Amino acid sequence: MKSLPTFETSQLLDFNTAALAVLTHLHDRLGFDLWMITRTEGDDWIVLQANDQSYGVKAGDVFSWTDSFCSRMIKCEGPRIAPCSSDVPAYIQAPIGQQVKIGAYVGVPLVNEDGSLFGTLCAIDPAPQPSAIQQELPLIELLAQLLSRILHADTKAAEQARLAERLQTEALTDGLTGLYNRRGWDQLLDSEEERCTIYGYPACIIVIDIDGLKIVNDSQGHAAGDQLLQQTTAVLRQTTRKQDVVARIGGDEFAILCVDCSLDEGEPLKIRLEQALADSQLPASVGIAGRHPSQGLRWAWANADRAMYSLKRLHQTISS
Repeated sequence: MKSLPTFETSQLLDFNTAALAVLTHLHDRLGFDLWMITRTEGDDWIVLQANDQSYGVKAGDVFSWTDSFCSRMIKCEGPRIAPCSSDVPAYIQAPIGQQVKIGAYVGVPLVNEDGSLFGTLCAIDPAPQPSAIQQELPLIELLAQLLSRILHADTKAAEQARLAERLQTEALTDGLTGLYNRRGWDQLLDSEEERCTIYGYPACIIVIDIDGLKIVNDSQGHAAGDQLLQQTTAVLRQTTRKQDVVARIGGDEFAILCVDCSLDEGEPLKIRLEQALADSQLPASVGIAGRHPSQGLRWAWANADRAMYSLKRLHQTISS
């Protein structure tokens, strides 16, 4: 009989390290060409960690959740261990089985603290496996529970880290608006990108450019321009969520990092911002983009910036 896993204490200090240790142990114990820790976000099935021998899968890859065996396992349409996946009708019908060769499958859920689905601990192999691997299910479920507990602790620690980072960057604020300045924005963006990479958190970025600030400065003076910026700041603070990061990153340009927020969730916020700015008679161009797991937050920022400038050029064309 194989022995139970033993891990050094240092291997269980955080979710990322523990995930790597679990994947290594399960591969050594059970084989399988691909072991993964994944997160589900909408229809995105995001690979957080992978121990891959032949499929070419790596952390940051994104697949369709509804195409996967795991989506069917979660709905109890197929077993958590399938030594021969071609014996399971639900797995035969899964599109991913048409894309890659899968002879055997293992999958168990990882859950958030409230019991909702976070993702899965799963494995596939091109060849069918001995039916005896079904006896390993209690161990695999135990390791998944361990990872879920570590995830809960890390999630709370991440919230505390965000708070601490913002307190530490209080000096990195714009004197006129009291918002984070470009340097503070850069630091907080990089810190959040690290968390997104490890835990698969969704995030999106909104960029706002105040239309006509130069005209106000030239025609009414800089005091009027400053008042315009302060009014914009008040609207952004009132409309965004407590956990979001709002910064003034240029003379007339603002940016919002929407934390733990998918693009689908961010779009209504963008609409509310546009309406609130319009109601306050603050003409602005607003762009939004979501973080893609394989690209990152700076990629999202660049895309949001491009979307904003496209709208700004449209506004200029209409007004000219």
